[in-house]
Amino acid sequence: MTTPATTPAPVAATVTVSTGPLSPAEVVSVARHGARVELSDASLAAMAESRAVIEALVTDDKPHYGVSTGFGALATRQIPLEQRTQLQRSLIRSHAASSGAEVDREVVRGLMLNRLATMATGRTGVRPAVAQAYAGILNAGITPVIGEYGSLGCSGDLAPLAHCALALMGEGQVRTHDGGLAPAADALAAAGLEPVELREKEGLALINGTDGMLGMLLMAADDLHRLLKTADLAAAMSIEGLLGTDDVLAEDLHALRPHPGQISAASNMRRILAGSDLVAGQKEAGGNAHRFTRVQDAYSLRCAPQVHGAARSTLAHAESVAGYELASAIDNPVVTVDGRVESNGNFHGAPVGYVLDFLAIAVADLASMSERRTDRFLDAARSHGLNAFLAGDPGVDSGHMIAQYTQAGIVSELKRLANPASADSIPSSAMQEDHVSMGWAAGLKLRRAMDGLTRVLAVELLTSARALDMRDGGVDTCSSSPAIAAARRQIRKVVEGPGPDRYLAPEIEAVRVLVAGGTLLEAVEQELDSPLS
Repeated sequence: MTTPATTPAPVAATVTVSTGPLSPAEVVSVARHGARVELSDASLAAMAESRAVIEALVTDDKPHYGVSTGFGALATRQIPLEQRTQLQRSLIRSHAASSGAEVDREVVRGLMLNRLATMATGRTGVRPAVAQAYAGILNAGITPVIGEYGSLGCSGDLAPLAHCALALMGEGQVRTHDGGLAPAADALAAAGLEPVELREKEGLALINGTDGMLGMLLMAADDLHRLLKTADLAAAMSIEGLLGTDDVLAEDLHALRPHPGQISAASNMRRILAGSDLVAGQKEAGGNAHRFTRVQDAYSLRCAPQVHGAARSTLAHAESVAGYELASAIDNPVVTVDGRVESNGNFHGAPVGYVLDFLAIAVADLASMSERRTDRFLDAARSHGLNAFLAGDPGVDSGHMIAQYTQAGIVSELKRLANPASADSIPSSAMQEDHVSMGWAAGLKLRRAMDGLTRVLAVELLTSARALDMRDGGVDTCSSSPAIAAARRQIRKVVEGPGPDRYLAPEIEAVRVLVAGGTLLEAVEQELDSPLS
């Protein structure tokens, strides 16, 4: 599976997991950047207290789900005391049934951290030693190997979480801190860690949660904040390169439709275009003559703040859902604050699955608009004086013709990925689990969509930089705004200016790296002397 855009790694920190919620930044820091974790004294005390509740039920003649019964459709069977350790071990082994391409390391680490955070609330009934062992695996950089298929997003991300619990038991395959493949028992021993023998309810507590889909949501949101600002930059560069107008970005016009995201996008684009000689020259030429030949720009230019703003609003909603999920203690059954052990349906992934799908729709639309702006540069009938396909010698050279094909292929794929996984459901466990969320699948396809958006924006930025060089002779004599000039200089550090056709794939990849790593955006914000919103 392709890893999506990632931000530069900060200095590794330590994240304290306590009874309260982690922040999105803390999850990203551990999952993506390798920050260490530690458990607070409060969390250890809370786990010990709830474990005492479970221990009191062990010899009870009354059946208690997950403590003395089977699971799912087999919950009607009372399990003898002497078989309950085997029950937990069998649960994990049988549920570690994933298949397919290996899931990215950061997804697995996010999954494990979110499960650890739920354990730390004291609502699952696991022993503190189980949570401490999970923390030890994370800190050792050990990553259980998980296939992409196996979670239906209900009763938790079952198979993915079971693979993590299997590693805790010293079974299955893992990646070591340096990426090597090893048996879990060997990796634990090399890290000075002991396998854990699970007791009553503990196996169940390790696999009931929306932890994987939540981690994917948090990392996608982290990436999308950067990509939205990069999309504003790309749109502004295209307006400048296509000799458009910034009049439609006026603050008072956007105040007439005061969606916060739209206002932010328009403000960003105004700031990026401020001081552009190319935009100013269009207004001044012939007494605003451009207004008579082109009364208004195409939608892909004129409506960029509206579309980028709608994506921001969708992200804001998704982050509000993520906030509630981070504050949740999801397990079944759960140990309540007053000491009851109650079955529930909080593991259902619908809230997270929906917003993962919403974001995939927004991502597809952002990319679709970017591709349309790129295409305008390549059509001599619409590019206002540029060579066909931005070719050095049209006919001999093809310029960026096929770069747009690449964009179009990605955008078409993103439209397919925008079809909601959460609208699907398939029954399982002998109809006990007769409605599922498919939230894990929604998370995986969003990750692919985020990678696609990164590539589409890279092609637009590469194309607009080439077009601007053809307008004004290059960065040494550029007529761009200071912010866009900074972006052009950054691109020219990794890609040569216009000329005869060259091997194009490495140039697209070089700009993709600038976008994914945030380097291009940082150069622009440094020129502006403050971050974009």
